[in-house]
Amino acid sequence: MFEIKPIFNALCRSKVGAVLLFLQIALTTAIVSNAAFMINDNLSYLREDTGFTQDEIFSFTVMTFGKDRDLRQQTEIDEDMIRNIPGVINATMSQAVPLSGGGSSSSVRLKPLPEESRQARLNYYYAGEHALETLGVKLIEGRNFRPEEVIISSNYHEKGPSTVIVSKAMAESMFDDEPALGKSIYLAGRALEIIGIVDVMESAWPRAQDSGTTGIVPFINAQNYQYFWVRTERGERASVMNIIEEKMLQAYDKRVVINIEGLDDTKEAYDATDVLMMRMLMVLVVILVLVTALGIFGLTQFNISKRTKQIGTRRALGARKSAIVRYFLVENAMICTVGLVIGSIAAIFLGRVLMQAYSIDALELEYVIATAAFIFMMSLLAVIVPATRAANISPSIATRTI
Repeated sequence: MFEIKPIFNALCRSKVGAVLLFLQIALTTAIVSNAAFMINDNLSYLREDTGFTQDEIFSFTVMTFGKDRDLRQQTEIDEDMIRNIPGVINATMSQAVPLSGGGSSSSVRLKPLPEESRQARLNYYYAGEHALETLGVKLIEGRNFRPEEVIISSNYHEKGPSTVIVSKAMAESMFDDEPALGKSIYLAGRALEIIGIVDVMESAWPRAQDSGTTGIVPFINAQNYQYFWVRTERGERASVMNIIEEKMLQAYDKRVVINIEGLDDTKEAYDATDVLMMRMLMVLVVILVLVTALGIFGLTQFNISKRTKQIGTRRALGARKSAIVRYFLVENAMICTVGLVIGSIAAIFLGRVLMQAYSIDALELEYVIATAAFIFMMSLLAVIVPATRAANISPSIATRTI
């Protein structure tokens, strides 16, 4: 019915075109399936909740060069001044900016060294009791810091904190399903009691695998180089950002205020490389699919021009138009099937190489199957137009050269 044997014999007499086409299909399958997986992974990452009210928050950096002020006292003065600006909800100082790609992290343990115990990576922010409201994160268990628990110092080891607020992901990584509230973890040799747990709170490295294992340590590191977080009422951020440098210099003019930036812009700058790669992958997928479709179309047209007499003779002997169309569809399906089998194997191999080289997740089989199905349908659609033209060849015109 499908004339597979004569079609196979015909392909054997014209091997070069068929081989080039199924290699092209194989290459497209391998690249497109991995590219689609990476694109979806990037899209999923970009849609992830950071836990922050990004469009209401901005940060800025202060570099103090004056020597006539106590930085610990000046920090408190600055925070109070910023909170009193119209439109500001809250503000706090920290040693890092969320979602920026630069921050602090350390290994934490359930027991102090040298005892053996479970450990995990904690991405932490130094901040006071105003941090939760400033970031807009949701406290789901426990309480916030009390003012007396916040340590303002320049030496963590000499006079450090005794409490910590962690994310839900951090609590689960250390205690699994057991209650974490009230238990202690050891950071830099110091025991910190978990007094609060927040739902979602991303670190300074949202692309990292352990980005969600975060915490806030109630410690204000009074130094010459400081970061401030400011949360404003909706729609007021731009106006506050415009006056913050003036206000800071009025409070103390022997310093420089730089890097005034919205948190959503900070996140966008951090994600710029991923977004660019995703767009390039999209363009690559479109180009490969179009080139493959044109290759199938061109090969079918070429085969028709070579087989004009054969088609005309079959039409003269009573072959229906549907039989001619079916012939080229089956021929294309045979070539495509070989290419898809080779391409699927290559896709899995390429996925493993990428996983080892770039530490990305393993390619899911669903993407290979979906890509193969899409390319197969696309290849059939690419054949229909030239096959229909072949079916419309007049027997008298086709056999005139016999």
